[in-house]
Amino acid sequence: MTASKIIRCGWAGEDPLYVRYHDEEWGVPVFDDRKLFEFLILEGAQAGLSWITILRKRENYRKAFAGFDPRKVARFDAGDVRRLLGDPGIVRNRLKVEAAIRNARAFLEVQKEFGSFAAYSWAFVGGKPRHNAFQSLKEVPAKTEVSDAFSKDMKKRGFNFVGSTILYAHMQAVGMVNDHLVDCFRHRECKRLKCG
Repeated sequence: MTASKIIRCGWAGEDPLYVRYHDEEWGVPVFDDRKLFEFLILEGAQAGLSWITILRKRENYRKAFAGFDPRKVARFDAGDVRRLLGDPGIVRNRLKVEAAIRNARAFLEVQKEFGSFAAYSWAFVGGKPRHNAFQSLKEVPAKTEVSDAFSKDMKKRGFNFVGSTILYAHMQAVGMVNDHLVDCFRHRECKRLKCG
């Protein structure tokens, strides 16, 4: 398959970082809690910004947020907040930084209750990906009844920056839903992936 023949979702554009993310990560089922926590932090940071902005800062986030270890982030204190707000490699928004720390603490509580964050979150889709068959980007929803319920439950558990739109983006990113367009080469590939 030559690069010129590959059909991708239109949002992937031509930026190599974005194309790689689309081709290798987006829509791939994730059951690893640390990876799920990473996406929660990154998607919360993305609110109001473009996803490519966050992808470009991803490695800086990895360093700033202790390799996305929720146990370490949950222990962050006021000094860590000051450090993060002074870090030009991440989005320096106090609400988002403080939310990431609160979310780490809530994440640990969910792990305690359900055994893993994966078990908790994947239950919203019955434990396996939902494969949609959208023909155009206009058909892809910004949120769904499932993301509404997921959002409501997470807010009740003390999470922040987990509105329904953010959580639907999370569901797409971690493969809870396969929203690659049907003519995208990744749609069929993601459908064939084994879960768990």
